[in-house]
Amino acid sequence: MSATNRAKLITKLQAALKKHYDVAPATPSRPLLEHALYACLLEDCSADLADEGLAKLEQDYFDWNEVRVTTVTELAGVLSSLPDSAKAAQRLKSILQSIFEEFYSFDLDHLKKENLGKAVAKFEGMSSMTPFVLSYIIQHGLGGHSIPIDYSAMVVMLVTGIASQAEAADGRVPGLERAVPKSKGVEFAALLHQPAVDLLMDPKDKTARTFLESIAKGSSAELDEWLSTKEAAIKRVKARKKEERAAAKQEAEAEAAEVAEAKSAVLVKRSAKKGSRVTKPTMPQKSAAEQAAESQARLAAEAKKAEAKAAAGSKSTKKKAAAEKADAAKKSTKTSASKTASKSTGTSKSASKKSTKAPAAKKAPAKKSGSNAKASSEKESAPKKSAKKSSSTAPKSTSAESADSAGTAAGKKATNRKLTKRKPR
Repeated sequence: MSATNRAKLITKLQAALKKHYDVAPATPSRPLLEHALYACLLEDCSADLADEGLAKLEQDYFDWNEVRVTTVTELAGVLSSLPDSAKAAQRLKSILQSIFEEFYSFDLDHLKKENLGKAVAKFEGMSSMTPFVLSYIIQHGLGGHSIPIDYSAMVVMLVTGIASQAEAADGRVPGLERAVPKSKGVEFAALLHQPAVDLLMDPKDKTARTFLESIAKGSSAELDEWLSTKEAAIKRVKARKKEERAAAKQEAEAEAAEVAEAKSAVLVKRSAKKGSRVTKPTMPQKSAAEQAAESQARLAAEAKKAEAKAAAGSKSTKKKAAAEKADAAKKSTKTSASKTASKSTGTSKSASKKSTKAPAAKKAPAKKSGSNAKASSEKESAPKKSAKKSSSTAPKSTSAESADSAGTAAGKKATNRKLTKRKPR
């Protein structure tokens, strides 16, 4: 469509809006953040319900950060009066999250003092920002010229011929801001929003139908055709989604079957490696269950053999231990006998040494009187008897003890000798 024809249709649209609908009251002054949140609720919804939803949010929650961390289902319950509360709650939560990630604050009034292009660029960079919310923020919050067009208003533009199908899909009507001046932009957007929401809620609304016919004849029939194509498109979309789910289910089942076959093949290979016999190609192959049973029986037989070997090994070890104990006992008896024999030889040697040394140590003097000789003989006989008694009663001494005793006796003899004084020369 040419720009002149589009501009003529837009002027007709303005006149029809003023004729069939009343001018809405001016929007109250709000912070920039509240304008953004109100736009999330106002999209495809009447102004009264959007005001009610915003008031509920302000009443039920402490601040907007609490709304940001609330779940979508809970927000949808609070906004249950809206036509599509789930979508509104999702838009609201996503916009709050995007604003918080961009500015780390909910105070956005400083953007009003900045350049309009920079502020708009910051909002455009948010992934959750819709064209309607962005245009509403520019028009009401930043003081720019941008007319917000939501889905329901785009249907009016499409049916009346102001916008084409491709432009409607893009979400913008080219030349709209040029045809509608900035001074009348807020009024035009508020008036256009009323019939658009009425047709969305009730496609057979008489006031809205007459409004469409006043702009372009046959617009009502275009609306019916569009609704029928929309229903057909919805059915096509549902059928396509159903087919996609069925195909995905079949693919998942096929993948599961392939995985099961691969696992069974791996198990068969492992059982064959453990000891299953290779069957001839001419003979029919056994099933996996039979092969598994045979492998289990074979493993059980091998386990029994291993146990028997272990038992035999334990018996042989016991016999070896008994033999070793007997050998050790024999050795101990031999060592004890040898010790006793050595002790007896030691004692006999010590006794022989004493008998040889005793007469040499006690020599009688050369000349003595008869009485003195008798006394001395009695004295000598007495210690001999005592020596015999002590040798018979006392325990047998070792060779070392006998040597010590001999040394002590020799020392005593040396000390008993009389020292003679030498005469001087």
